[in-house]
Amino acid sequence: MARSYAVIDADGHVLEPANMWLDYIEPKFRDRAPRIILNDEGAEIVALGDREMTDNGPGRRRVKIGATGAIGAREGRVSVWGKYAEGKPGGFDPHKRIPDMDGEGIDAAFLYPSLGLFLGAIDDAELSAAVCRAYNRWLADYCAPYPDRLFGVAMLPMQSLELAVAEMRFAARELGFRAAFVRPNPYNGRVLHDPANDALWRAAVELNLAIGIHSGAESGQPTLAMDRFEGHRRAVRHCVAHTLEMMTAAASMIMCGPCDRFPELRVGFLESGGGWMAGWLDRMDRHFDDLGMNDTGLAARPSEIFRRQCFVSFEPVEKSLALLADYIGAENILWATDYPHFDGFTGAPQMIKAMGLPEATLGKVLAAGAMRFYDLKP
Repeated sequence: MARSYAVIDADGHVLEPANMWLDYIEPKFRDRAPRIILNDEGAEIVALGDREMTDNGPGRRRVKIGATGAIGAREGRVSVWGKYAEGKPGGFDPHKRIPDMDGEGIDAAFLYPSLGLFLGAIDDAELSAAVCRAYNRWLADYCAPYPDRLFGVAMLPMQSLELAVAEMRFAARELGFRAAFVRPNPYNGRVLHDPANDALWRAAVELNLAIGIHSGAESGQPTLAMDRFEGHRRAVRHCVAHTLEMMTAAASMIMCGPCDRFPELRVGFLESGGGWMAGWLDRMDRHFDDLGMNDTGLAARPSEIFRRQCFVSFEPVEKSLALLADYIGAENILWATDYPHFDGFTGAPQMIKAMGLPEATLGKVLAAGAMRFYDLKP
């Protein structure tokens, strides 16, 4: 019997076991596989060989991964700086995740990495491909016991477009994944709207894969505005980097041509809130409508492109969701628990239901947008 989907978490996360890459990576790359070690401050960090992937340079924070599985920290119920292995058990084990989903009435979850979000700064393309292949194989095993409830999102080695396309084909054809993700940050200096990336978007359309653009903690990749906030508190960096990077990603994909060239491509803007999208679409439209300004070459207005093929994820505490859902387009809206991260949300579906959205709009926000984005059929 087919499962019905009324509540879908469009952006959940897994917690990669400490030995996962050692177990899943090709043997010739094992000595350079990602691993968890203690740094000179006694904190757990991600290392790649002798390189610390969570050290973002002078004046910036060294990311301590113990917080990764600390959902509940928002409410003060869990210590933020515990040990990584003591994170939410469902992040590591699908059998322990399902009861957590059932407790909140979540029918399905689409899963993005945690430690993998730091690995976009790997320089070696072949190593990056091996790291991604190992992660994707493990993620498929994680999802396998619950194939109608847990859905993996592939990690791509964007350092090489040839290898990224190959991994996309493997993830779709061999693992059955419905989506792949990239960070909004440049990879080896190549921005999202670089025409060279057309090979990736073309393959995504061919394979019917959604593309989730997912931000994360500072990864060592270039990050907007970080030069203005060197050494500043976490709240400022998190607020600025996530949102500005995603606004730029939206401009790249919508205003700079990729979505216009590939109208069947489905693109989601994740992990950065959603309220900013309404004003951003208005601003892009104004520049398109101004005949003296418009040199975009687009065949349609940015807001039309967005409604045709793009999606944005709201956090369940964003009060603007109730005001903007129908304006943006309820079937273009996603939401996320961010489970099991320390800044994730417990009781997310209930928070959204309490906003007082019209019934038809609420149904689209809770599930229809995610079903359309990920092409999930009941």
